[in-house]
Amino acid sequence: MEMIEAKTWEEAVRRHDASFDGAFVYAVRTTGIYCRPGCPSRAPRPENLTFFSTPEAAEAAGFRACKKCHPHADTKPQNAMIARVCRQIEQAETPLSLAELAGIAGLSPHHFHRKFRAATGLTPKAYAAAIRTRREAAALQTAGSVTEALYEAGYGSASRFYDGAKTRLGMSPRAVRQRGAAQKIRVATAPTSLGAVLVAATETGLCAVQLGDDAAKLRADFCARFANADISADPRLAALVSDVVTLIETPGQARNLPLDIRGTAFQRAVWEALQKIPPGATSTYSKIAAALGKPNAVRAVARACATNELAIAIPCHRVVRQDGNLAGYRWGLARKAALLGREKADKEKGSATFCEQKVAKKLC
Repeated sequence: MEMIEAKTWEEAVRRHDASFDGAFVYAVRTTGIYCRPGCPSRAPRPENLTFFSTPEAAEAAGFRACKKCHPHADTKPQNAMIARVCRQIEQAETPLSLAELAGIAGLSPHHFHRKFRAATGLTPKAYAAAIRTRREAAALQTAGSVTEALYEAGYGSASRFYDGAKTRLGMSPRAVRQRGAAQKIRVATAPTSLGAVLVAATETGLCAVQLGDDAAKLRADFCARFANADISADPRLAALVSDVVTLIETPGQARNLPLDIRGTAFQRAVWEALQKIPPGATSTYSKIAAALGKPNAVRAVARACATNELAIAIPCHRVVRQDGNLAGYRWGLARKAALLGREKADKEKGSATFCEQKVAKKLC
């Protein structure tokens, strides 16, 4: 069971600070009970504390809810408040300030910021930016011009719209509007023991590795997304396809593949963290969030994993639940189990070979 601990949380428990309610719960190992930070019960000794990001995590670890502070039920009104604020952000024509959002929630800006981030894994500003990017992509498809689209998306000036647009959208605004026009993408499919694989690459590197049951459907779906792009076969892609197939068949073997990674700053940080998980090992959403310095961004990490376009190359299959069971996988749990099984077997085989070499060296 993954547990999250922080000195500031110990202090919050000692002070019975209700402003932290919803950000975490604490469990007392000597009583087997978990509480919210503002619980009126006598503060336990620090050495007996264990922290969890959610009541569900505490209960999964075997702790019972406190009958005084009702930590599980206490999250319901807060969730309703966060949902109400999210709707306001989504419906606002122009970005709302932190003070305005806090006023809607009925909290001080500082406490609202903390609670919003704990509940969603994003700051209010980051959530608003994600909504704007979604509007931006939709407007580019339907508006009469790029200029019209930028105002529909809520931008007050063209400079703010174009600043970082290519990173947000994965290509230039005009290319999005034209569904990939002027983009040169090489695409190929190949059979593997786990079904078909589609490999797509730009001049920069791999931009998509997708798994499925039908190669024709994979290609058709990809081409539909970039209907106006210059999509073609290319002999130069053969080597990359071979490397990708090798990764699928023997995922424990490292391959230094050139990648064309496109996403938000947070998504890129998550994907970089995934690439640091060695073959044969696994991690959890909460561990990755903690490694990024955002322990409450577990849901945001899960969303970043779900939107990963580069299967195998960015190994989101190495992320499991806190209890060790398989979490959801975009390409199917059966494929995820197979990949992890192959990596584990390769790791065990490598360890056995290393031991045999050591024994042989001693005998010589």
